[in-house]
Amino acid sequence: QIVLVSGHLDSWDVGQGAMDDGGGAFISWEALSLIKDLGLRPKRTLRLVLWTAEEQGGIGAEQYYQLHKENISNFDIVMESDEGTFKPSGLGFTGNAKARDIVKEIMTLLQPINVTDVYDNADGTDIDHWMREGVPGASLRDDLSKYFWFHHSQGDTMTVQDPNQMNLCAAVWTVVSYVIADMEEMLPR
Repeated sequence: QIVLVSGHLDSWDVGQGAMDDGGGAFISWEALSLIKDLGLRPKRTLRLVLWTAEEQGGIGAEQYYQLHKENISNFDIVMESDEGTFKPSGLGFTGNAKARDIVKEIMTLLQPINVTDVYDNADGTDIDHWMREGVPGASLRDDLSKYFWFHHSQGDTMTVQDPNQMNLCAAVWTVVSYVIADMEEMLPR
């Protein structure tokens, strides 16, 4: 059984893609790294996917889906960060009411950093195939007020990234992915 965390590496425009979506790729990598460094071993597999070609039609996501869809019942949740890594506020979630209640409960663990909201509908080109087939999905929600200042511009460089805000995003990704991967049962569908 698999909990999938992801971001993509796809800068196709004039910038470096550090924020869109290198930040999402980094926090996904960091989440798994933190779990390993803490010596935690969840009941399910945590899988990191660094998608490619999202801007060119989701080619990488389509290929991955085609290769793994026969095991779709083993995918517990698919998570994608693709809205930058600014100050997080919570998760967008797609799934049934029972699964939503579980995710809301998990998000209460993030009260100390004030990131507890669960919004309707996860967003993510790379996880859409899975969510359409009923796999629960989550996407990081954060402060988008500056996102389009840098999105697909020459300004999208590493200097956009705030290490403190990225750490908060990584904390959200780490807690949610680990707790779901370590629950007794998979999220309900």
